[in-house]
Amino acid sequence: MMMKKPLVTIEYCCQCQWLFRAAWLAQELLNTFAEDLAGVTLKPTHGGRFYIYADDVLLWERKRDGGFPEAKILKQRLRNYFQPDRDLGHIDS
Repeated sequence: MMMKKPLVTIEYCCQCQWLFRAAWLAQELLNTFAEDLAGVTLKPTHGGRFYIYADDVLLWERKRDGGFPEAKILKQRLRNYFQPDRDLGHIDS
């Protein structure tokens, strides 16, 4: 049985100029999960928002989670969402 690949959406505040941070995190996720994702979408917004979703599941919220995610933590949260048994190698150590 084939599992549906998750679509990651990164909402970032364009007023705060967080595009580069969002793009860097998108690149990190695509590099690690390559063919396991349906894609990564960058969604400009405003009001200091920086949210990261996998499908409709909120993985990270800047205000709730105390700032911006480290790539390692975000990769672990994404892995835990759709591939909990996957070993991320040095990221897990």
